[in-house]
Amino acid sequence: MLLAVAQIVLREVFSTGFIWADELIKLLVLWLAMVGSVAASRDNRHIRIDALSHILPDTAIKLTRILVDLFAVAVCAVIAWFSYQYLLLEIEFEDKVLIDTPAWIAHLIVPLAFAVISYRFAVSIAWQVYSLITGDESEVDT
Repeated sequence: MLLAVAQIVLREVFSTGFIWADELIKLLVLWLAMVGSVAASRDNRHIRIDALSHILPDTAIKLTRILVDLFAVAVCAVIAWFSYQYLLLEIEFEDKVLIDTPAWIAHLIVPLAFAVISYRFAVSIAWQVYSLITGDESEVDT
C-alpha cells in the first residue's frame, strides 16, 4: 500500500516515479489474491451462492454442494493446467519481469494456487460424500 501511495505522490507531485513499482504492485496483488483464495478454500469461506439452502432439505443441500464442488474442482483443475502450460511458454521464451527477473518465478503462484484449491475442493467432496453416507456431521481439516 505504501509503495502504491508513494508511486502516486511521486508521479503527481514530482513528475517521476519508480520504473518497476507498477509491475511490482500488480504482482503483489496477484500473489495476495492467490494466497487469499487458497486460504478461503481451506477454511470453506469462499464465495458460495446458497439461496436454495433455505428451502431445500439437508440431504438435497449436501447433494447440490457436492455438484457445485465437482464443478469447482473441474474449473480450478483446468485453470491450473492451462496456467502451467502458459508458465512453460514463459520459461521457453525467457520472459522477464521487474527488469531482470524470470517471469515464470513471479507467475508460479497461479498454477500452484489453483492446483491446491482444486485439491481442497476434491477433499471437501470426499468428506461430504462420507458424511452423507455415514451421517457424521463433524468437520475435518483439509
